[in-house]
Amino acid sequence: MSDEPVRLSLLQQREIEARVVGPLIRAVAAELGAEKALALVRRVIAELARQSGAELARFLGETTLEAFARGLDRWREGGALEIEMLEQSAERLSFNVVRCRYAEMYRALGLADLGSSLSCQRDFALVQGFNPALQLTRNQTIMEGASHCDFRFRAPGVPPPTPDPAAAGEAPGSA
Repeated sequence: MSDEPVRLSLLQQREIEARVVGPLIRAVAAELGAEKALALVRRVIAELARQSGAELARFLGETTLEAFARGLDRWREGGALEIEMLEQSAERLSFNVVRCRYAEMYRALGLADLGSSLSCQRDFALVQGFNPALQLTRNQTIMEGASHCDFRFRAPGVPPPTPDPAAAGEAPGSA
């Protein structure tokens, strides 16, 4: 037998967490009200994500957008995310998540309404912990019913992309 600890994928970790915290959140919401309970959950999750971002930066030894892109493999482990890469450079990282097994897992556990608070909102705080100068824009998520999640990262000093006129008529999450 090996003495090395078993390394869980992020999807496996999130499922274990969801099975514990989902019922806990529901109980706290029944006592304090849903708004207060979710605000508390979001604060705690955001802080944990900031810490994870800082740990990722230490592990990678740098805080560039290119280094962050190398860390995406951890998000995808075990087929957790299917990503369509649109642009990857030192200044920009743009991709769409076209399948999210995190969303599928929360739905299967009956926690679809909590999935965004438990997973999606981590993304912004993770980036902040990794490098507060990096900017993330995301207008829609599969978790909230969109056809894909649109992740757009920019390095410091890089102007935002010109809006796509074809997408101008679409409201976030309307797909």
